[in-house]
Amino acid sequence: MTHYTQLTDNVLRDEEMTREESLSLLQTPDEDLLGLINAAYRIRHRHFGNTVTLQMLFNAKSGACVEDCHYCSQSSISTAPIDRYALVTPDQMLAGARQAAEAKAQRYCVVISGRSPLDREIEEISKAVRQIKDELPIQVCCSLGLLTEPQAKRLKAAGVDRINHNLNTSEAYHASICTTHTFQDRLTTLNNARAAGLELCSGGIVGMGEQDEDIVDLAFSLKDLNPDSIPLNMLHPASGTPLENENNLTPQRCLKIMSMFRFIHPKRELRAAGGREYNLRSLQPLVLYVADSLFVNGYLTTPGQPANEVQQMIQDMGFEVAVNSPACPAYFRLFWPPNGDHPRSVWTKQLLTDLRPYGTLPSRTSADYKP
Repeated sequence: MTHYTQLTDNVLRDEEMTREESLSLLQTPDEDLLGLINAAYRIRHRHFGNTVTLQMLFNAKSGACVEDCHYCSQSSISTAPIDRYALVTPDQMLAGARQAAEAKAQRYCVVISGRSPLDREIEEISKAVRQIKDELPIQVCCSLGLLTEPQAKRLKAAGVDRINHNLNTSEAYHASICTTHTFQDRLTTLNNARAAGLELCSGGIVGMGEQDEDIVDLAFSLKDLNPDSIPLNMLHPASGTPLENENNLTPQRCLKIMSMFRFIHPKRELRAAGGREYNLRSLQPLVLYVADSLFVNGYLTTPGQPANEVQQMIQDMGFEVAVNSPACPAYFRLFWPPNGDHPRSVWTKQLLTDLRPYGTLPSRTSADYKP
């Protein structure tokens, strides 16, 4: 217990974890798990209180991917029995965003399969994002595969707030789970997104046969990248994929890994992502003491916990769903003058933050609200 307390105190003083200290957390004995979780909670509470941010995924294009990612049921080498379809319409993406808002999600993530998006797909997604931003006070994230900087700039111009592109694993282990693109390809996409002014969401997947050192390497690669949000997926083995028999995670193991990520990334949004329900099982509520973000209503090709059940779990554990987003891009663009420091700008920002829990405000144009 003293060991965890000292590490927590160090982190709360903004001291950085070492690799050796990080490895020691992964090797925590099961009987000390609650002490580790309590230590991670002190860090989580300092920066996020007891709030939980919800996010919802939308699979806008499924299957027929040319990549060979071994964990993915949509890859070129997968025989998994999944739905396969081309890019859905902007209206369908808008309908999904409405469902996300109804589920109290602060962020809606549009995902497509494939190595990288076609120009016409960028255009259709951009059209959908503009419609979403005109109607809903919700942040939009896109996960579209490998991106060039011009593509990222088009998405930014349409109103996309964030790009998701996971590093997935350590650079050393990457070739063991994918041979059709490299770890550096993924970093390049993230750098292109950042250059375009987009926020970054990047995390990984654990349980793919990697070693403890690979998990620590992933965590430190993400530290160098410094994304805004880190989704940590726990492998849900899909039948028909090369990793279908890789089923070695336990709830305790997942909680230790999640806790280690909190120590290394104390101020970053940390999401218990895909495979949460499958791997944490009855210990799932404990992850709230470490992670400050969850997905609702399922994943891309696997089911997940419905939003109402997630909200009930959060309430039962004494946490609360975050309702006041730290940034509400749709409203700020409409109401906030370009100079951003006008007194009325500050007042309007606070007003909209205070009103947001009570429902969606009517759409307006910037011309309606002049300083």
